[in-house]
Amino acid sequence: MLSFVNDYSEVAHSNILNRLFDIQYDKQSGYGTDTICDSAKEKIRTACDCPDADIYFLVGGTQTNQIVIDTMTAPYEGVLAAETGHVASHEAGAIEFSGHKVLTLPHHDGKIDAGELADWVETFYADGNHEHMVFPGMVYISHPTEFGTLYSKDELVALRKVCDEFKLPLYLDGARLGYGVACEESDVTLKDVAALTDVFYIGGTKVGAMFGEAVVFTHHNAPKYFVTQMKQHGGLLAKGFMLGVQFDELFTDDLYLKISKNALDTAKKIKNVLKEKNYQFLIDSPTNQTFVVMDNEKLAELEKKVNVAFWEKYDDTHTAIRICTSWATKMEDVEKLIKIL
Repeated sequence: MLSFVNDYSEVAHSNILNRLFDIQYDKQSGYGTDTICDSAKEKIRTACDCPDADIYFLVGGTQTNQIVIDTMTAPYEGVLAAETGHVASHEAGAIEFSGHKVLTLPHHDGKIDAGELADWVETFYADGNHEHMVFPGMVYISHPTEFGTLYSKDELVALRKVCDEFKLPLYLDGARLGYGVACEESDVTLKDVAALTDVFYIGGTKVGAMFGEAVVFTHHNAPKYFVTQMKQHGGLLAKGFMLGVQFDELFTDDLYLKISKNALDTAKKIKNVLKEKNYQFLIDSPTNQTFVVMDNEKLAELEKKVNVAFWEKYDDTHTAIRICTSWATKMEDVEKLIKIL
């Protein structure tokens, strides 16, 4: 069976595995206080051109989102996000579980609009009963979005302006950030992300790491006693160096961006063939996720040979599926998929 289900099916890039083998008997201090984590943090600060950044390593995306949102918002505040945002749709209510409502906004190909965000906040404060409501405490976006789409730099600047006006921190979920900043269609760099957000995370789980995400508070603005709060949430890994070593490798010689390009190149080849064969796309995604509308009978035939992800029911006879490539997708597997299509 071929597999194009997700971008976290493979173990990790060989550089990471080799490095782990090299240090397997070294004695490291715990909880991210080791020299390897220090080295990784410095490499990330340099890559982001963000010398004042506070950086912490966590294991997974949902855990990261919950801890960042919970520690940066007051008990009476919620987080504004697209109705299709990961925190609103795919995290089992993790944000609400920590006591913060997800306040949803309309999405436009997975993105939120700065004007609609401003209208929402203005309307909230114009309501004389707003003290009886959940206050907006943060703005959450992801880049790429759940639909694989990307914010332009102008769109991020506009969101930044609204957040500044209403004193709302802007948080960017970068679970697939490598695929966003390496994309030829994007004008947003890692440095732009650092300059325009208050906090973001660099996804490792879906971009070459065994597991792990690097949270970057961009201007020395991490919540007070953040490590303590990480531990309260069960998010502080005793073997923190296991996270640090992965990011130390990913941010050596631009490896993070280099391997991200493989996912984009393989996805582009699949998309071009789908276009040639007149398949219908649910949405035009420039990154590593391809959303295709397929006849149910054809899909049943495809699934005998290829694992793909169900996305949504399109109508009674068609289903929208996701074909996902990764940093490790082999072009020979893409050729096999094309032959099947």
